[in-house]
Amino acid sequence: MTRICYILFLFLFIAPINSNAQTVNISDYDREDTRDMNFEIIGKLNSNILVYKNIRSRHKINIFDKDMNTLETVRLDFIPDKTFNIDFVAYADYFYMIYQYQKGTILHCMAVKMDARAQKMAEPVEVDTTRIPIMSDNKIYSTIYSEDHSKIVIFKIQTRYQKFNMQTLLFDRDLNLISKDRHLTDYNDRKEAYDNFLVGNDGCFVFTRAEQSGNRDNSNALALVIKEPTQQMFTYRDVALNEKYIDEVKLKIDNRNNRYILNTFYYKKNRGSIEGIFSYVWDKANARTYGSQFTELYDSLRYEAKTSGMLRFAFDNFFIRQVVVKGDGGFILAAEDFTSDTRGANTGFSRYDYLYNPYSYSSGGYYYNPYTGYYRPINRFNNMQSTRYYYENILVLSISKTGQLEWSKVLHKSQFDDNEENFMSFSTMTSGNEIHFLFNNDKKYQVVSDQGISATGIIKRYPTLKSDQKGYEFMPSLSKQVGANQIIIPCAYRNNVCFAKVDF
Repeated sequence: MTRICYILFLFLFIAPINSNAQTVNISDYDREDTRDMNFEIIGKLNSNILVYKNIRSRHKINIFDKDMNTLETVRLDFIPDKTFNIDFVAYADYFYMIYQYQKGTILHCMAVKMDARAQKMAEPVEVDTTRIPIMSDNKIYSTIYSEDHSKIVIFKIQTRYQKFNMQTLLFDRDLNLISKDRHLTDYNDRKEAYDNFLVGNDGCFVFTRAEQSGNRDNSNALALVIKEPTQQMFTYRDVALNEKYIDEVKLKIDNRNNRYILNTFYYKKNRGSIEGIFSYVWDKANARTYGSQFTELYDSLRYEAKTSGMLRFAFDNFFIRQVVVKGDGGFILAAEDFTSDTRGANTGFSRYDYLYNPYSYSSGGYYYNPYTGYYRPINRFNNMQSTRYYYENILVLSISKTGQLEWSKVLHKSQFDDNEENFMSFSTMTSGNEIHFLFNNDKKYQVVSDQGISATGIIKRYPTLKSDQKGYEFMPSLSKQVGANQIIIPCAYRNNVCFAKVDF
């Protein structure tokens, strides 16, 4: 009888713990892969993991096997000097690398198709060229792709002489040109903001236009701009704000239900405190508003979300980070409490600096991937100022397909660091009917918390993620999901960058 009870004890208590354990495999690091390099996780191709790395004028791709052993390092010697803005669109067994370089006053936008071994499948082709004036901004090309990767859009924007000049090139997955269009309109850079450039699975190009009454004011006008793949005209759909004010807008495409979802925090008066969340859903198929809702955030939620200060200021430092669409057309919204404090400067962080001059508070350069996040290499030459970054609680809201709030949760965390933010914030991984929130807590960068939230709002705390080897610090906010239960997390060992594959 005692033996049976012991076996039952092992089954009930030990087995569940093992079933939730994660497997962590960490790659080796190259001595030249220091923390001032740029990188991007390309993805998983033919069971191997590909990572692009850039150190000054040197470009390479590391190929790792399923255990994160280095199979090969491919030098990209064909990339010209003065190359920047490199983007990747990955498929199961090949990928496109889209890059631009400058030669004299001419910008060249190039594309090359490469296989899973990072070998060229054809010579690079020139997609577009642009002549630019001397001393003007040369980073004008951007690349986006649809959720199913069937459509690719390369677009460029130039804003000169009070004009907004955009050109879009729509391609299929074989990089065949479907359409090439231009949009020219009047533009006031002090009052207007174009943002959220996305492309749907149907090839429809969509973005937002917000307008402020004055410089550094909250926006009081919002429009959804839609460009059908078979039409040259850009259609503006005004969004009614009911005399309320907004700031940062997040757009999400619901490809399954053919809808566009807008979310933003709103204010009852200009430069006031955040009152709640505004959710707007556009039904593309029927060309009509499907849902529009202003939801005031109640005091009990404010009390739980705030880290200090008065209740009415509780959400003033929250920023929308992610929106995950559910099968029924509803969605999960995640926002994060973020501030920074710069010592040695005349002014510190404010929400308006972040929204309207997002790099003014950064101590160094940055590398941006719209499908993961920012990686800011360490700047060791700026010792005049010291910036402390604070990343606090996460607000999670479940909102119905018509914009009604269903439930709300707060995930508590407290993070801060000086002059570096790569180890802070959070990432998500969707697995089954749960969203896993992964983040470091405090300054314990060697341990990653894993909290799952189900579609009904149930929070489950999973075993923490950590390496069997000491000294590895994780950067979960820069991770990328490469499988149903698999994620790649960048990490640092001393002064070098490496990568961890985590299987859940």
